[in-house]
Amino acid sequence: MLRPPSPHWLCEDPGIKTVLIHGMVMSPAFWRSFAPSIVREGRAAAYPLPGHSPWTLDGLAGTLTTKAIVNAYAEAIERDFDGEPVTLIGHSTGGFVSLLLARHRPDLVSNVILMGAFACGRFEGQERMASRILRLPVLGRHLFTRLFARWIATRETFRFGSLECVFDKAAGWETEETIATMEEVRAHLLKSQAAEIAAFVSWMSRTSVINELPLIDVPVLNIIGGRDAIVPPLHQIHLSGRLPRVHTVILDKVGHLPMAEARDKVDQLIGAFLLFGPLTANRKKTITNDAVIAPCHNALPLSL
Repeated sequence: MLRPPSPHWLCEDPGIKTVLIHGMVMSPAFWRSFAPSIVREGRAAAYPLPGHSPWTLDGLAGTLTTKAIVNAYAEAIERDFDGEPVTLIGHSTGGFVSLLLARHRPDLVSNVILMGAFACGRFEGQERMASRILRLPVLGRHLFTRLFARWIATRETFRFGSLECVFDKAAGWETEETIATMEEVRAHLLKSQAAEIAAFVSWMSRTSVINELPLIDVPVLNIIGGRDAIVPPLHQIHLSGRLPRVHTVILDKVGHLPMAEARDKVDQLIGAFLLFGPLTANRKKTITNDAVIAPCHNALPLSL
């Protein structure tokens, strides 16, 4: 049985209960700088993805299943929040996991906030780079391990890969604080086992929640970077179209990291949604279109 993840506490005060789940090849430390302001005023825990340090698979890499992953997160929420429902904030792969949790354990989920999220491990017409590598016969796993090790080897290589997620490279989102945070993320990844992350990617590439999205009956805020080169904006819009209770916001000139590229705007959106949105999100779809959708390209970095 997959053991539950340990919490990375961002705040333990009374208030809004929040669980944050990061993207692929990141760590809970990512949220130290990039968590929305409102969650720092309540009880907020960040959990890792399976196989990402400190959450090891304990020899279960070959038998990773959706049921095991959902049960492990559910056990962690029951343990850390006394079984009360929480708001899930998921970025990219963390959004995918959040949707699975909302589908299979709605008793533990009050709201879902997505950023750069997807609903299946293989997008329509665009498969993730890591998945494509792992699907290569014979050498796939070895090549994935080599590329992963090379990417996290130095601060410079890790920064370069992360910048591929950002639309405006000169946006000024990097500060001494965020640089230190990303170095802490890299330190966690250096403790991870590439083979375990590869096992998680393999599970993800054969998993989809697309057809079950209409059954997710909790309020959802879907924040989309209009220039996201990692998860096609059209896929994210398609995701919203299948959710019964969703408010969708498309941010122009923003890539795959809205919480870093447009921090103030994302803070406002999430704050308003958590304070007012769920009261009015009664099975309606609203798209706030502040963007011009850019064409998506097939050149994807390994990360997220």
